[in-house]
Amino acid sequence: MLSSKTIEIVKATAPVLQEHGNTLTRHFYNRMFSHNPEVLPYFNRTNQMAGKQQAALASAICAYAANIDNLGALKEAVELIAQKHASLQIKAEHYPIVGENLLASIREVLGSAATDEIVAAWGESYGFLADILINREAQIYRQAASVPGGWEGFRRFIVSKKQQESSVVTSFYLTPEDKGPLPSFKPGQYITIRVPTGDGLTTMRQYSLSAKPNQDWLRISVKREDGIAGTTPVGYVSNLLHNSLTGSVLDVAPPCGEFFLDHDLTDDRPLVLIAGGIGITPLMSMLQSSLDISPKREVALIHGCQNEDVQAFKSTVEDLTAQHANLSAHFRYVDPQQPLGSNGIGASKGFIDAPLLETMIGDRDADYYYCGPPAFLANMHRLLSRRNVPHEQQHFEFFGPKEDLASFAPG
Repeated sequence: MLSSKTIEIVKATAPVLQEHGNTLTRHFYNRMFSHNPEVLPYFNRTNQMAGKQQAALASAICAYAANIDNLGALKEAVELIAQKHASLQIKAEHYPIVGENLLASIREVLGSAATDEIVAAWGESYGFLADILINREAQIYRQAASVPGGWEGFRRFIVSKKQQESSVVTSFYLTPEDKGPLPSFKPGQYITIRVPTGDGLTTMRQYSLSAKPNQDWLRISVKREDGIAGTTPVGYVSNLLHNSLTGSVLDVAPPCGEFFLDHDLTDDRPLVLIAGGIGITPLMSMLQSSLDISPKREVALIHGCQNEDVQAFKSTVEDLTAQHANLSAHFRYVDPQQPLGSNGIGASKGFIDAPLLETMIGDRDADYYYCGPPAFLANMHRLLSRRNVPHEQQHFEFFGPKEDLASFAPG
């Protein structure tokens, strides 16, 4: 356990680190990549360029400091980080590298304000958190390797099939090169793909598994990121995948993730799946699994996106709705290109809002799973909170570094 003196110092210095948070984390990443370039493959360079990882780390440091005497409040955040680290194959030997550069950055950014006592306290608190993560990640590695068909590290997979889902989304069917069995996974989880970058290094990306478990293949559905000039770069891995040929080989890490459909929850409550854009991918796995495992459970799916041209799995949802009386669906488009509701599925123009939820769900008690970009999630979180949906019945994920939803919500 942390000493009371360390807790006191960390809480007292938290406001200072918050004030200098973004400067500190930018300095930290620059320093670490300069002194320890071997860790570069573990980081998303696009998120680095956009400043997302720096902001996420600053937020995480402040949250840890604020709750250092009540770490139970960070249980969900710790699990998310552990799952993400395990998906990237981060091991115990990487933690000293981070710790050394973080403490050095505190000294270099804060100068004389970073006394030996303060740096020692932050060193102790970092070591304490590192031990928690190392132990949890070791459990995840053991579990992934011990299940039938499971493995540890990276396994070579062949792109056995490519299927276009929309003008910007393609599904990739992956089969193990060794022809061995595959593990089951929890609907909603993701895998990590490792690819070469052309400069002698590799880079990794996480992609949700977009089909139900227990197939002879794994499927990911990837949106091609073309980038917006001057604001976001072209997605290196997404374009590499879209341009790849059937038969290409990828390094794949075992399924991970804390966002998944919990079949242990009561089936008495309806299941509500709400997607923003490419956020539909993990929800497709949940949808197909729920229809198989709980065929009588009421399920509602809402998919909001720009238009029908970019919408993935439109025909799949239409087919499933026709086949399952317990499934209802609605598509909401910002800029629809076709007559609304022309294929028997409810559709409307605009953004997902309270009246749509009222129409689809009414006042029924339900479990909600939602996934999409930050602004979409902030809006959903606000709408569901106004409906008094309990925290434990809200499950969400978005792609990229974890951020505080409150920072995106209107006042």
